[in-house]
Amino acid sequence: MKSIFVFLLLIFLSSCTFFENEVFQNSNQNIILEPGEEADDKSFFGPGYGFWKELRSVERGKIELSREYKDLEKKPNGYTSWIGHSSFIINNFDLNIITDPIFSERASPFSFFGPKRLIPPAIDYEDLPNIDVIVISHNHYDHLDKKTIRNLNRINPDIIYLVPMKLKKWFQSLGTKNVYEFNWWEEKKIKNTTFTFIPVQHWSRRGLFDKNKTLWGGWWIENDNIKLVHLGDTGYTNDFIEINKRLGSPDLAFIPIGAYAPRWIMKESHMNPEEALKTAFDLDAKKSIGMHWGTFILTTEPIEEPKKILENLITEEGLGKDFFSTIIPGEVYLFDRKSN
Repeated sequence: MKSIFVFLLLIFLSSCTFFENEVFQNSNQNIILEPGEEADDKSFFGPGYGFWKELRSVERGKIELSREYKDLEKKPNGYTSWIGHSSFIINNFDLNIITDPIFSERASPFSFFGPKRLIPPAIDYEDLPNIDVIVISHNHYDHLDKKTIRNLNRINPDIIYLVPMKLKKWFQSLGTKNVYEFNWWEEKKIKNTTFTFIPVQHWSRRGLFDKNKTLWGGWWIENDNIKLVHLGDTGYTNDFIEINKRLGSPDLAFIPIGAYAPRWIMKESHMNPEEALKTAFDLDAKKSIGMHWGTFILTTEPIEEPKKILENLITEEGLGKDFFSTIIPGEVYLFDRKSN
């Protein structure tokens, strides 16, 4: 009980404006709540208390895992598999890439408290091929995990890390050798693949005094065979139309669909399934995979709700599962070569 009080006190203090000295800001500041999205209780402590109360009783459901990736004797060329949350292993016909890796039991600065995994990583460290590149979207604990980075460095100290602006020093403190940091729209070519850091609507923080001191974003990953985009965490904005104008239409988009309730807290930084579908249209993505759900309880929607709502939307729109779907953790999703 004491540890819970300390954790909540830290969260309260971190929200106080006298701790804020932001370096980075979103390009879109006008996020408007729709009718029914406001907090029910307008008192000072009411909304926050209601959120924590609901969080404790979230319907957990049951997320199944696949052994398809683990059981492969030889890894294919051109595929992805969902490790969990926003973590994917990707082979884009050129490089082995991991996005926002977290293999730890909790998404938290504490080993004893904080959001705990509902499912284990569908892929273990020993199942991984030789990893060439790791891309990081931002520094929140469910996307950037110190223990995971240390373990990956131990397995392969030559991994190249592509990270947002002002995060390089954090990686170097862990002994990371090859780390490059990016502002929005900056790019780097590795072998035959170009990585571009793209703007999304979110924020950053790992402690009391560092709100928005490091940047956040998504990753556009392109070579002659396939164009991919991983959006990290994001609210819904016109950034996605701009991404399409500048970079074209992705063959596959990894789009967050979960951690959206209640909307009065989450709308600015997390999309719901309806907004995720709009994002797929804005990007003009040929196919999309839903992520950022089913792994940690971070918000108050039932754990399987994002998947069910997305499936219903796809059916109602007559789009077909190939357009936008979720995959089972550990399932192997094969790419089409030269599909652009």
